[in-house]
Amino acid sequence: MSDLPTFDDVAAAAQRLAGHAHRTPVLRSATANARHQAEFFFKCENLQRMGAFKFRGAFNALSKFTPAQRERGVIAFSSGNHAQAIALAARLLGMPAVILMPLDAPQAKIDATRGYGAEVIGFDRYKEDREALTRRVADERGMTLVPPFDHADVIAGQGTAAKELIEEVGALDLLFVPLGGGGLLSGSALSARALAPHCKVYGVEPEAGNDAQQSFRKGEIVHIPVPTTLADGAQTQHVGQLTFGVIRRNVDDVLTASDEQLVQAMRFFAERMKMVVEPTGCLGLAGALHGGLDITGKRVGVIISGGNVDLARYAQLVA
Repeated sequence: MSDLPTFDDVAAAAQRLAGHAHRTPVLRSATANARHQAEFFFKCENLQRMGAFKFRGAFNALSKFTPAQRERGVIAFSSGNHAQAIALAARLLGMPAVILMPLDAPQAKIDATRGYGAEVIGFDRYKEDREALTRRVADERGMTLVPPFDHADVIAGQGTAAKELIEEVGALDLLFVPLGGGGLLSGSALSARALAPHCKVYGVEPEAGNDAQQSFRKGEIVHIPVPTTLADGAQTQHVGQLTFGVIRRNVDDVLTASDEQLVQAMRFFAERMKMVVEPTGCLGLAGALHGGLDITGKRVGVIISGGNVDLARYAQLVA
């Protein structure tokens, strides 16, 4: 596939994002290092604008719109973080935004998306085809669709998080990245291959929704029913054509994590690092600790993808 994004696209995205996206901190944990005899570097995208890495890809994609596209606006579908990212990026760039969100998406994410100025249209994720619905509204209103992961500009934007991480701390031995549709993983893999060629890159998805792992093993995209998992940001039914193309070429393996392991990671981040991390954002750490890999003595990069979680639900989970 010649139309796959490259690291040059990630570097160009970094220039577009300069002054708009936060350069999020890389935190370390003496406790994690001592417990696991490794050196951890946590890239804290839970501290990104709107609380997740998704802002990077959304702003990069929208900043490339033509004047005509900006006038008509952007449309997207999302369970939450892509919704907020598109809504905020659209507001910053002065264009209208419509977001289709599942009726069971966390209320905090729906409220935040509306708060950024987007129009929210609800749908039943178990009975309705979100992509078909979105296309219909896009056609009716002449809006440009920016999907949550299968878009070259989105992938390039997401890759800037790993680019910053490696530029800041130097070459890594292992990099663990949360995986839903594959935008963050594919972008991260492009950065790792360019900046730390010997680094092994692993995607981590929910055990209940291991479509990407199946796809990776089989060599073709596998579709699954909507998985039931705490990691609502990774309830995807399949990876994208572009993301899978990059993942097949640049990723070493795909691991899974159970909901129980995600809760353990949430507790660790809260107790030891004083951070609120959503379940999906904990996939990387859960994969590093429970993925069956020997991390002893290794320099381990972990991308924390987001921190947008309903506080009442969060309190229940970490209690």
